[in-house]
Amino acid sequence: MRSLLYIIAVILIIGWAISVFAYSATGLIHTLLVIAVISFLLGIIRSPSTV
Repeated sequence: MRSLLYIIAVILIIGWAISVFAYSATGLIHTLLVIAVISFLLGIIRSPSTV
């Protein structure tokens, strides 16, 4: 599940970056960024500590 969240986060960040440079959908750009950040944070929070 953790790797799936990272994959989703990376895909959404790439989509956000492409949208920023294309200026196509302003509302969708920020929604993708927020979803990507949330997915990334959930992956970090749920991952077991490797220390």
